[in-house]
Amino acid sequence: MNIHQTAIVHPKAEIEDNVSIGPYCIVGEHVRIRNGTELIAHVNVEGHTEIGQRCKLFPYSSIGSPPQHLQYKDEPTKVVIGDDNILREYVTVNRATSFGGGITRIGHHNFLMAYVHVAHDCELGDHIVMANAATLAGHIFIGNYAVIGGLVGVHQYVRIGDYAMVGGCSALGRDVPPFLRAAGGYRARLFGLNSIALRRYKFNSERIANLKGAFDVLFRQKHPISEATKLVRTQYEHSVDVLKLVTFIESSRRGTCRSASRELDEEEV
Repeated sequence: MNIHQTAIVHPKAEIEDNVSIGPYCIVGEHVRIRNGTELIAHVNVEGHTEIGQRCKLFPYSSIGSPPQHLQYKDEPTKVVIGDDNILREYVTVNRATSFGGGITRIGHHNFLMAYVHVAHDCELGDHIVMANAATLAGHIFIGNYAVIGGLVGVHQYVRIGDYAMVGGCSALGRDVPPFLRAAGGYRARLFGLNSIALRRYKFNSERIANLKGAFDVLFRQKHPISEATKLVRTQYEHSVDVLKLVTFIESSRRGTCRSASRELDEEEV
C-alpha cells in the first residue's frame, strides 16, 4: 500500500494491498478499503464504511458521514460501496439509519460526478451514471444502467428502474419505471422509452416494440392503471421486459410519474 505522510489513517482501519491514500486524506477506525482503490487527496472516509476494489475517490469527497436525519442517534450503521466505482470531487455518501435498513449501498461500475449527494439508506445498483450535483434524499432505489442528469433532485422513497433516464434539472417526486425517460422542472413527467440507451445496450427491435406498445397502453390510452396493467400482462405475457415494467408499476408506493403528451415526445420508436 502507498499512504502519503500527511494522510491520517486509524491504526485499526483495514487497508488491503495496493491501496493508495493520497495527501491529507483521513480514514477512520471502522473503515475497510479493498485492493487497488485510490484516494487521490483530501478524501474523508469515516464510520463503518466498506469500499471495494479498484475504486477511485477524487478530492474532497466525504464518505460514511452521519445521516442528515434528526432521529439518528449515532447507531453503528454502514456504507457499503462495491468495485470499480468513480466518485468525483465533493461527492457525499451518508451512512444509513438503523430504522431504514442499516446500510447505504452503492453497487459496481458506477460514475458519480462532482457534487453528487447520496443520502442515508439509499440503494444504487450497477453501471449508474449520476451527473453533476444530482442529489438523492433518503431511502431511494436506483436500478442498473440508469442515468440521472445534472441538478436533479429526487424525493425520499422514490424508485428509479433499470435503464431509466432522468433529464437534467428535474424534480422527481414519483417513481420512474424501468426503460423509460422522465424530465421536468417542478414535477417530472414521462417521455416514452429511453430508446437510445436500449439500442446502446443491444435491445433488439422486437424488445423495443413490445415496450413501446406496453407504454402506450399503460400511459397513453387513459385506462385506470389497474386495468392497464392487466391488459398489458395479457397482451405481452411472453415479454420479460414488459412483465418487469408492469411489476415495477404494480409495486409502486408513491405512484409513477405521469406521462407527457405524445406531441412532446422527442423521439418515437
